[in-house]
Amino acid sequence: MRSVGVREFRDKATSMMGSGETLVIERHGEPIGFFVPVTAKDRKAGRKVLGRLGAGVDAVLRTADVTEDELVEEITRRRRKR
Repeated sequence: MRSVGVREFRDKATSMMGSGETLVIERHGEPIGFFVPVTAKDRKAGRKVLGRLGAGVDAVLRTADVTEDELVEEITRRRRKR
C-alpha cells in the first residue's frame, strides 16, 4: 500500500488507478481516503469484500468502544512511528 498526496492523486488519478495498487490518500500527511482497486471482472466480489471490511471496522469500533475519529488517530499515530 502506497501513500500519495491529494494533489498528486488528483493530477495522476488515471494512471494511479490503472496500476491496480491500493493507495492511502493524504492531505498534509493525514489520511483522508483510500483507493482500493476492484478489477472489472470481479466488481461484485470486490464490493462484497469491501462490505465485509466495513462490517469488520464497525465491529472493532463497537468492541473497542472508540469512535471512528479515534481509530483514525491511532492508525495515523502508528504510521508516523514507522
